[in-house]
Amino acid sequence: MEEKGLQRLIEIIEEIARGNYSNDIMPLTAEDQPETVRVIAEAMAMMMVKVEAREYRLETLIDELRDLNETIKRNTVSTVSAMANALAARDTYTEGHASRVGDLAHRMALHLDFQEGEAEFVRIAGALHDIGKIGFSDHLFQDHGTRNPPDVVKEIVRHPETGAEILKDLDFLGPALDYVRCHHERPDGKGYPRRLCGEEIPVGARLLAVADGFDAMTTDRPYQKGMTVEKALSVLKKNAGTKWDAECVLALEAVLTQDAPSVHPET
Repeated sequence: MEEKGLQRLIEIIEEIARGNYSNDIMPLTAEDQPETVRVIAEAMAMMMVKVEAREYRLETLIDELRDLNETIKRNTVSTVSAMANALAARDTYTEGHASRVGDLAHRMALHLDFQEGEAEFVRIAGALHDIGKIGFSDHLFQDHGTRNPPDVVKEIVRHPETGAEILKDLDFLGPALDYVRCHHERPDGKGYPRRLCGEEIPVGARLLAVADGFDAMTTDRPYQKGMTVEKALSVLKKNAGTKWDAECVLALEAVLTQDAPSVHPET
């Protein structure tokens, strides 16, 4: 009987070594078992209890750390977004622009079958896409009419790269960094800062470019009343494939058709 009990004990210990815990060892701790088998089985059972307790505690700590990490991420994005909103407040005509672009681009991304996590990167990039303007002087936020002076243009074309540089240490932003850097690139290669073209431009950045252009066109300015949704769409369609990505323009149209009033209350 002892030999049979030892053989069974060895089999159970091998299973435990593989991480397969069970109550199979408990019958071997009974009084009717040989003393050698019973003592070893009791020791193994106690060890299993302690190991399982430690594993549970580790899993709990991992969950707590994961939750804390997510909280830190959200708070960091909220802080940077607040900076972006404070930046927009310097120009009453662009206040709320970043959040509108982010929300609209997020919906467009979902329309293009982005997973929610991927679409969230697009939304975050939209909320932060103009963060590179944070170092701009007040002169750049003044009304320059329909055409910006050369010195203003020179500063403006730097803001995507500057924005990506500001955000580069927030590695959890993932692809959102490239979306910020590339949101002024164009399919025809005439954008900035890198003059990328076509498929070289991340889809998330192409979505932002369309959402950004749409919001800019439909926002009232001192020198120009915002366009209607229909007029802005016609401009986007006319320039699809050159200034804006054609598929992203269609995604915008689909989203606006679904729920136009919630996209831009001012129009």
